[in-house]
Amino acid sequence: MDAAAPAEPAALAPKNTPTQPTLVRGLSLLDSILLLVSGIIGSSIFLTAKDIAGPLPHPMLFLLVWVIGGVISLFGCVAFAELGSMFPESGGQYVYLREAYGDLVAFLYGWMLFSVANGGTIAALSVASAAYTGQVFPMVSQEHVILSLFGITLTRAHVFALFLIAALTYANVVGLRWGALLQNVSTWAKFAAMAAFVVLGFAIGKGDWSHFHAHGTGLSMGLHPGQFLSAFGVALIAVYFAYDGWVYITWVAGEVKEPRRNVPLAMVLGVIVVGVIYMAMNMTYLYAMPLGAIAQHETIAHAAAVALFSPRVAVWLSLLIAVSCFSAAATCTLSGARVYLAMAQDGVFFKRMAVIHPKWRTPAFSLIGQGIWAAVLTISGRYDQLYTYVIFGMVLSYTLTVIGMFLLRWRRPEIPRPYRCTGYPWLPAIYVLVGVAWTLNTIITRPTEALWGAGIVLAGVPGYLYWKRS
Repeated sequence: MDAAAPAEPAALAPKNTPTQPTLVRGLSLLDSILLLVSGIIGSSIFLTAKDIAGPLPHPMLFLLVWVIGGVISLFGCVAFAELGSMFPESGGQYVYLREAYGDLVAFLYGWMLFSVANGGTIAALSVASAAYTGQVFPMVSQEHVILSLFGITLTRAHVFALFLIAALTYANVVGLRWGALLQNVSTWAKFAAMAAFVVLGFAIGKGDWSHFHAHGTGLSMGLHPGQFLSAFGVALIAVYFAYDGWVYITWVAGEVKEPRRNVPLAMVLGVIVVGVIYMAMNMTYLYAMPLGAIAQHETIAHAAAVALFSPRVAVWLSLLIAVSCFSAAATCTLSGARVYLAMAQDGVFFKRMAVIHPKWRTPAFSLIGQGIWAAVLTISGRYDQLYTYVIFGMVLSYTLTVIGMFLLRWRRPEIPRPYRCTGYPWLPAIYVLVGVAWTLNTIITRPTEALWGAGIVLAGVPGYLYWKRS
C-alpha cells in the first residue's frame, strides 16, 4: 500500500492570481464603418476643390480625379484588409509593421503618430471645429485674444478647442460605448447636414447644369501628355489626402466584434461610402459654380452655399464643418490611443500606457497622455507646420505596410488569412508604385519638408533604445 503523498509546500501551492483586465469587443460592423467614414471626412472635402480645379480646369476631369483617388485608396485597403484578418488586435498598422519589419520600424511609426501625426490631427481638427463654431457664435471667435505670451497667442477658439479635447478624452476613458456613441451621433449629424446641402442644393438651389460642360477645351486641355500627367498628379495629391484616414479602423481591431470578418469589410465598404459622399458634394459645388470660380475660392463650401442659397445659409454651413471636424477628432481620439497601448504592451513606450482600466476596460492612461499632448500642440500653434513635415512619412508608412503584405505572404504562409487580398498581386502592386512615386516626388520637389519629416521620425530612436534597454 502506497504511503500518503506529502503535503505540497506552501511556497509551491498554486495561487489565485487576479486576471488582468482586457479590452471589450464592443464595436459592431456599423460602428466600424461609421468610425472609418467619420475619420476620413474631416475638413478636406470643404476646402480641397480649389487645389483640384486649378490644375484640372475641365468638369469631367475634376470629378474623375475623385473617382481615381478612391480607387487607389481601395487598392491599399484590400492589402490592409488581408493584414487585418491575419492580426485582429489593437494597434493595427503598428502590428503589421512589427510583424513585417521588426520592432524599430514599428516603433518609429508609432512615435510619428504620437509626436505629430495623431496629436497634431486632434489639435488641428479641434481648433478648426472651434473656429467654424465661432462663425455662428462669436463668443468663441478667434478674434478674441485672451493671452499673448512668448510668441503664443491664446484665443477663445483655442480655449474651446481645449474643452473639446478634454470632453473627447473623458468620453473615451469612461467606456468604449460612450466613445463610440459620441462618434456615431456626430457622424450621423454630419451625414444629415451634408445630405440636406446636396438634396436642397439640386432641388431649390440657384445653380446651373451648364457648369458640367466644358467650353472650348478638350479632356487634354491643350497640354502635351507630360504636362497633362503632371497636372493630374498635382490634383491627385489633394484627393489622396482627402481619402486619408481609412487606417483608423485597424488601430481598434482589438475591440471590433468578429474582427477577421468586420475589419476588412468595414474598410472596403467605408471607402466606397466616402467616395459616394465626395462625388455628391463635388457635383453640388460644380452645380453651384463654374470651375473657374471654384478655383478662386479657398472655402468652397461657403462660396457654394452663398451661390445656391444666400449668405445667411452660408454662415450656418459653418456648423456643418464644425460638426464634421469634431466627428473626425472623435474618431482620431478613440483610435490613436490603441496604437500607444500596443507599443507600451510591447515594452517600447511609457509603461503606464499599457494599463487597461479595470472598471472601464479602456486604455485610459494612453487616452489621457494623448489628450495632454494634443492640448500642448493646440496651445503651441505649431501643429499644422509639424503635420506638413510628417505627411511624407505617413505615405511612406502606408507603402511599406502594403509591401509588408507581400513579405508576410512569403515568410509566414502558415498564418490564417480569412480574407485574402482582392486582385493580388496587381492591385496592391499598383498602390505601391503610386506610393513610391509620390514619396520620391516629395523628396525631389520638397526636400526641406522631407528632411524635417525624417528628422522628426528619427528623433524617436533614442527613446526606442531607452525603452528597449529598460
